[in-house]
Amino acid sequence: MSEFFAHLSEFFAQYGDLLIKNTWITIYVTTLSTFFSYVFGVPLGVLLIITQPHGIWAHRTLNSVLGWIVNIGRSIPFIILMVAVMPLTRSVMGIAIGPKAAILPLVIAATPFVARLVESSLQEVDSGVIEVAQSTGSTIGQIVWKVILPESLPSMVLGASISFITILGYTAMAGAIGAGGLGDVAIRYGYYKYQTDVMFATIIILIVLVAVIQLLGNGISRKIDRRIKK
Repeated sequence: MSEFFAHLSEFFAQYGDLLIKNTWITIYVTTLSTFFSYVFGVPLGVLLIITQPHGIWAHRTLNSVLGWIVNIGRSIPFIILMVAVMPLTRSVMGIAIGPKAAILPLVIAATPFVARLVESSLQEVDSGVIEVAQSTGSTIGQIVWKVILPESLPSMVLGASISFITILGYTAMAGAIGAGGLGDVAIRYGYYKYQTDVMFATIIILIVLVAVIQLLGNGISRKIDRRIKK
């Protein structure tokens, strides 16, 4: 046992700073990417719901076009998308590799996924509540902001935790082609240098991050869900 702790102490003395630095890079990139994915994904998800044939702003053509765009976006593997948009990334972000450069392709890849999660959450809203709002003369904007979004908030919080975890996986994948973070550490040390201890350390950190985010998402969702008796 003493040998194990001695090895552990030596390991952290050698790689601790590297792992901590890249963990924060991963959290930073994932958080920003999730935020901007929701900035674009929530309006897209709302449009997908309200433009359905029986939606409050039915528009079959627009709904079909948006659904087509989202489906195409979700069908492109992230690693391919990241390489394909490198010229755009360089133009917008000023750099094609590194943590900063990873944010744009992550947002592009995650926005369609977020839109579908938001759409799924909004579909759970009781149609009777919407009908009551319509009968009182509420506008489309009022129904969206004061009825649909608040009623779907607990489900959307759970969706946000799923989105964060998914984007975290994308971020680790992005590290394989120069985006930095834990994925980069795992590739450089675990694959190229055959240092499995470093690779396993990155896996453990990622597992802990996923568990923490899922627990936070579940806890917040339960707390704000009015259907659950306190």
